[in-house]
Amino acid sequence: MEIWINPACSKCRSALTVLDAEGADYTVRRYLEDVPEEGEIREVLERLGLEPWDITRTQEAAAKELGLKEWARDAAGRERWIAALAAHPELIQRPIITADDGTAVVARTEDAVRDALSRK
Repeated sequence: MEIWINPACSKCRSALTVLDAEGADYTVRRYLEDVPEEGEIREVLERLGLEPWDITRTQEAAAKELGLKEWARDAAGRERWIAALAAHPELIQRPIITADDGTAVVARTEDAVRDALSRK
């Protein structure tokens, strides 16, 4: 199991606290430093069952600079969104846990973290 975090994020710190309390075996990826490539973002999206705009933090300064709220949210625009997430990782919603069963969750709540832990 891997968790993508920003150490400054309270939701990320809470997720780590739950994982530690449960004795989970996991790897931390500080995705602002170890930036995911476009292929990795595609893979995580597949595991999440979501589209790139579903995991984009549209209130971030970079999102406003890029004008993301105006971008098409369709198959034709998908790669543009993925490229933006790779170029501006601060736009990626966090934390994301890739579960042992091949799925992933956006673990913004304790229940979501526990859900990831239950996936075998």
